[in-house]
Amino acid sequence: MDTLLWVIVPYVCLALFVVGHFWRYRYDKFGWTTRSSQLYEDRLLRWGSPLFHFGMLGVVGGHVIGLLVPRSWTDAIGIDDHLYHYLAVGGGLVAGVMATVGLVILVYRRRTVGPVFSATTAMDKVMYAFLAAAILLGMWNTIAGSILTIGGEYNYREGVSVWYRSFLAFQPDAALMADAPIGFQLHALVAFGLFALWPFTRLVHVFSAPLGYLTRPYIVYRSRDDRQLGSHRPRRGWERVG
Repeated sequence: MDTLLWVIVPYVCLALFVVGHFWRYRYDKFGWTTRSSQLYEDRLLRWGSPLFHFGMLGVVGGHVIGLLVPRSWTDAIGIDDHLYHYLAVGGGLVAGVMATVGLVILVYRRRTVGPVFSATTAMDKVMYAFLAAAILLGMWNTIAGSILTIGGEYNYREGVSVWYRSFLAFQPDAALMADAPIGFQLHALVAFGLFALWPFTRLVHVFSAPLGYLTRPYIVYRSRDDRQLGSHRPRRGWERVG
């Protein structure tokens, strides 16, 4: 069972993540979009979207540091366990709360605004469920394991992080995750499920960037001079200024 959960399932999800994005871009290039609904409603979107996206940037950044940076590296630059703990817990909770509040606003908007709800697909609903579960489980692990110390404080840098780096090196040690608390195990499984769903949802927009804007030619707007206007008076609201 440990091999199934912490070796086979993660690699299957990783394969779906990579191959799914290739397939999506190859056969559904015009569907590679967020399907923006700003046209239908923007008041809630102005609050929910920045909170969620900036919160998720903090969450992702914290995971990158916590999972990919070995303990020996932070020790080498003078960050001891206590300082690292305070930075991780404080920054993680702030980012998690921002992402959670933003997600609640966005889901509430999607459920209560008729046109937005009509544009919501079944895959969107599944994606929101996995995303919410991953965020809440991550916050629970931070609060229960680091603040309330329910079940004893667990040092994920000596367990989960080492397993994750061994997984990326294609030498996974399933025993490391098998010994982790149930909260960390559920968080990892939900996260891998989200990665497997990722290519088939609107989350593909994460890998889109308007790089072409840097090299495209300028768009030049020229106003018509008086000779081109002729004897026609301009419509109201289109009178020339200056």
